[in-house]
Amino acid sequence: MTIRCEWCGDDPLYIQYHDTEWGRPQHDDQKLFEFLLLEGAQAGLSWITILRKRAAYREAFQDFDYHKVALFDQREVDELMQNAGIVRNKRKLMSAVQNARAYIKVIEEFGSFDAFFWRYTDGRSITNCWRQLSEVPVQTKLSEEMSKDLKRRGFNFVGPTICYAFMQAVGMVNDHTTDCFRHAEIAAGQSK
Repeated sequence: MTIRCEWCGDDPLYIQYHDTEWGRPQHDDQKLFEFLLLEGAQAGLSWITILRKRAAYREAFQDFDYHKVALFDQREVDELMQNAGIVRNKRKLMSAVQNARAYIKVIEEFGSFDAFFWRYTDGRSITNCWRQLSEVPVQTKLSEEMSKDLKRRGFNFVGPTICYAFMQAVGMVNDHTTDCFRHAEIAAGQSK
């Protein structure tokens, strides 16, 4: 029997996400933008809600092309507010556009968003050794630092908890519990 982190339960969508994406080091700027946008949309909601809406987000946000999202104006935001496939929260939608614009500025400064984000961990994934879900923090000093930096650069919906969830999702931290089969794979750099 395959042992997984208990948070993913038995929902097939959660299991697929857990087994193939969550905690896997991600270095593609467009994928990093996707996770940043989705983590912001998730604020106050469950992650499974966002996973179920991910395809609609992909379509609504031009396959998470931050250059295209940065050009959205009020008309596009108003159209997004009519899209039942995504979370229709005007502040979150406006934030996605603002974050795309700030994202481009960070890329201009650092060469890539990958270089900007991964500098927080010296380019390496931090492997934690939590035995159970209750030990996993919801934020850390590092996520607080990242949150302050992002807010200073004009980003919204990037509080310390959202930043830590982002860090977990893109593999900056390996928070798979030690009994989970993915913990050892990711720690050994064998993540697929």
